Amino acid sequence: MSTPEHTSTPPVAKKVPTERTHHGDTFVDEYEWLRDKTNQEVIDYLEAQNLHTEAHTGQLAELSKTIFSEIKSRVKETDMSVPSRRGRYWYYSRTQEGKQYGIRCRCPISGEDDWTPPEIGDTVPGEEITLDTNVEAEGTDFFSLGAFSISDDGNWLVYGVDTVGDERYTLKFKDLRTGELLADEIPGTAGGAVWSLDAKHVFYPTVDDAWRPDTVWRHDIGAGTEDVKVFHEPDERYWVGIGTTHSDKYLMIGAGSKITSETYILDSADPTGEFRSITPRVEGIEYNVEHVILGGEDYFSFVHNELRDGAKLENFAVDIAPVSDPSARRPFIAHDPDVRIEDLDAFSDYLVLSYRAGGIPQLSIADLRTIEGFPTAADFRQVSFDQELYSVALAGNPEWVTPRLRIAYGSFLEPSELLELDVATGERTLLKRQPVLGGYDPADYVQSREWATAGDGTKIPLSVIRRKGVTGQAPLLLYGYGSYESSIDPAFSASRLSLLDRGVVVVFAHIRGGGELGRYWYENGKTLRKKNTFTDFVDAARYLIDTGWTTPDQMVAEGGSAGGLLMGAVANLAPELFHGILASVPFVDALNSILDPSLPLTVIEWDEWGDPLHDADVYEYMKSYTPYENVSAQPYPPILALASLHDTRVLFTEAAKWVARLQELSTSEHPILLKTEMSAGHGGVSGRYKQWEEASFELAWILRQTGAVTF
Repeated sequence: MSTPEHTSTPPVAKKVPTERTHHGDTFVDEYEWLRDKTNQEVIDYLEAQNLHTEAHTGQLAELSKTIFSEIKSRVKETDMSVPSRRGRYWYYSRTQEGKQYGIRCRCPISGEDDWTPPEIGDTVPGEEITLDTNVEAEGTDFFSLGAFSISDDGNWLVYGVDTVGDERYTLKFKDLRTGELLADEIPGTAGGAVWSLDAKHVFYPTVDDAWRPDTVWRHDIGAGTEDVKVFHEPDERYWVGIGTTHSDKYLMIGAGSKITSETYILDSADPTGEFRSITPRVEGIEYNVEHVILGGEDYFSFVHNELRDGAKLENFAVDIAPVSDPSARRPFIAHDPDVRIEDLDAFSDYLVLSYRAGGIPQLSIADLRTIEGFPTAADFRQVSFDQELYSVALAGNPEWVTPRLRIAYGSFLEPSELLELDVATGERTLLKRQPVLGGYDPADYVQSREWATAGDGTKIPLSVIRRKGVTGQAPLLLYGYGSYESSIDPAFSASRLSLLDRGVVVVFAHIRGGGELGRYWYENGKTLRKKNTFTDFVDAARYLIDTGWTTPDQMVAEGGSAGGLLMGAVANLAPELFHGILASVPFVDALNSILDPSLPLTVIEWDEWGDPLHDADVYEYMKSYTPYENVSAQPYPPILALASLHDTRVLFTEAAKWVARLQELSTSEHPILLKTEMSAGHGGVSGRYKQWEEASFELAWILRQTGAVTF
């Protein structure tokens, strides 16, 4: 199968040799000049690449429009979320047909015993709009809502606005009793903001010159005084965030690197007091904290991976300790090498354990009302489902005291469901199922688990989704990520149906570096084991070919961000296996970025990738795989790289440099394309219709490259 070509030739980037020398090695970077987006020549080059991409994808226009219509036709455009009770109100959001963004709303509860949410419908009695983001977004090319927090008394709203895409928000304050905005306005904040219980103070984080959240401030509402710095983290490896325990009894500041964490607490009744460390940090040890009431006594729970008997508990365990003496910890839930404990949530009457077993996220619940004495791990009961592949998690439970718990359930085939669980009886009530219009029937599709074998014998799980009746060598999309212990969990996608219904098999490769199979799965795909991530993906692709699922002429690979690094590495390792590679905001100039501590996030990333600036072994290892520097004269498949000009996580220059080098060195006739969003950030364009348009373009490109649609 051949890819339709166009007479357009790519713009040729000029070469400006720039030498980089570390550990006795010199690399000559001819495209480093593309880093400066204030240089008009750089902007002109990006726009020329966009025109080149348009020329090569013009034939996709009608298909893109068709797919957009398909996505739109499946979505209930005017819709409402299930209201969640908090204090004196039910809170929910609405979408309206024709509007890009959601509308945040609330209505009053009828009384203290009112735990039945108002019906989902076109109108709700007593409805009050707390924030219409469509109004906020007027006149902007990009809009993102950051913090959104309402004070416990329901009178005040603080929210953050980003109109550029750089994830730096301006905090605004609204009096919900009058609808008026306060003169208070705080630019340049990171995401998140937390109210004090007395609704007189807001705590929020800001960033340093490397865009690392490093400082927490207290803002006194309407006081006209300068904000108070309540915490600063000087270690450049650590991020800082602010939150509360679920009970609202404590404010919490979390400081964490990729491998170490520390929590500072302050009694919510004393918002102008001093935060104190609950347990001092120890290099390589992570923990998170929750407030738990057991037998009428206050405790802290610790989900941690501390050393026990000389070994670190890689999959984590749970301890508890009296609030009066956090150092007096004792084991609560033991470490299990086959179960990755992720969190322990606390309510007045329940404890909920979130964990991962067999690659699947799970929940177990202890009903404290039925337990005599002190609870143990044996008191937790799993919330189970019949599907082979599914996801389950807590969802929408803001109240500490609640008669029932809400959980979210979904799979690759089943639209997400919000369920209400009566813990005592086990009865589940469906509150809402994600509407999919157009007669969608999950029974028309199949999801299954396959296992590929890596070169070292490791079994790699694959999630395979297809329409019934699609067998043999079929068009196939292989997606991967494999970094930061992030897992690709089963979830429904309405847009994915446009691939499945055209006979494309969609496969998710759960490669090392992710978290699907526990902490060891992550540890064996990072730092000096990072190449396992790339070879796992290649071995997964070969498995799909060898077992007859597809052929190289029908397979497209896709990944974004750190998954874009995966795409770049795979393009160098095994270009012959794919007829297309889609790389979104790809981290393809990894070594150059991780060598520069002045760049956003670099120092923080050393725990993930290693520190090539100070460690010659790490430098040599990263240089052997970093995609940009390993582009060579070989026949690359068609490649589509997507970037965003204002992305602060993966700078646009990485994709720009990579594509310039690919276009220079590739020995094939296949087009190497770069599409840069000029008004967007790491997550791409904003607004649901714009996002559907972008998704439609990408899906059309995939369909062409897999041969599912011919031109």
